[in-house]
Amino acid sequence: MDPVRPSEVKAWCLARGFHPNRTLGQNFLVDRHMLEAIVSAAALPPGAAVLEVGPGLGAVTQALLAAEARVTAVEKDHRLAAWLREMLGTEQRFTLIESDMLEVPLDALLADPATGRPRFDACVSNLPYSSGTRILLELCRHPLCPGTLVVTVQREVAERLAAAAGEPARGQAGVWVQQDFDVALLRTIKPSCFWPRPEVASTLLRLVRHRREPLKPAERRLFDELTRHAFMHRRKQMVALLRLAPPGLGLGPDAIGPLLAQVAVDPACRAETLTNAQWAALARALAAPPASSPETLR
Repeated sequence: MDPVRPSEVKAWCLARGFHPNRTLGQNFLVDRHMLEAIVSAAALPPGAAVLEVGPGLGAVTQALLAAEARVTAVEKDHRLAAWLREMLGTEQRFTLIESDMLEVPLDALLADPATGRPRFDACVSNLPYSSGTRILLELCRHPLCPGTLVVTVQREVAERLAAAAGEPARGQAGVWVQQDFDVALLRTIKPSCFWPRPEVASTLLRLVRHRREPLKPAERRLFDELTRHAFMHRRKQMVALLRLAPPGLGLGPDAIGPLLAQVAVDPACRAETLTNAQWAALARALAAPPASSPETLR
């Protein structure tokens, strides 16, 4: 069965009594040109170690193997896992993990057991619609996440992740991802490229880890807590939403004005207008020892 020929995919499903599960977000890629675009966007060297989430019928998997990659695929559906074993069970560069990606311990999956360093060079996936956003966020926030991710997601999700400061789609997810990755929208994918055909368009998204100064663990905790709180109150001005800040931020009412002045943030601006650099500066200022902070910060 050729997994990018719709007629063969439908015939395979009919013969095996398989009905794609919308709850699991099963929309199989059946467009050869888009498949080639996905693999090309990853720019994989021969022998690259690749993580694939939701391999489905194996279209992306086979293309990655043809590019001489070593593929570890995580598939939740036992019927599709059985098909992948039948099709690729003798391929030495293919490893299948039959599990829900959201239940796989990421520390064990992403770490090279010999060195403790990142196991994978890239993640290349047609992510399931139902859980793709959560999977992508959890991967990106893990310190051992691959340095490059090339994935298909719903267009609305992609626009939120790529939104720059001041854009309406700017939100917590985009701020979190952009703190570690440069995000590029590569191309729109029409619903007709999938079967069953989804109701919305998708986007081919590439994330590449950047080399800007990372936040220290204590700073990252404050960054996460601060941005989570801010986007829960996104229509409020910064000075107002900081007055509602949770106790964990250690921010008294008299500290708000000096804090915003220290990092050059307009008290009247709103959360979506701040750049990642400004959010990071706020987190670093909150994490700084009292001796190096304005007297009113603590």
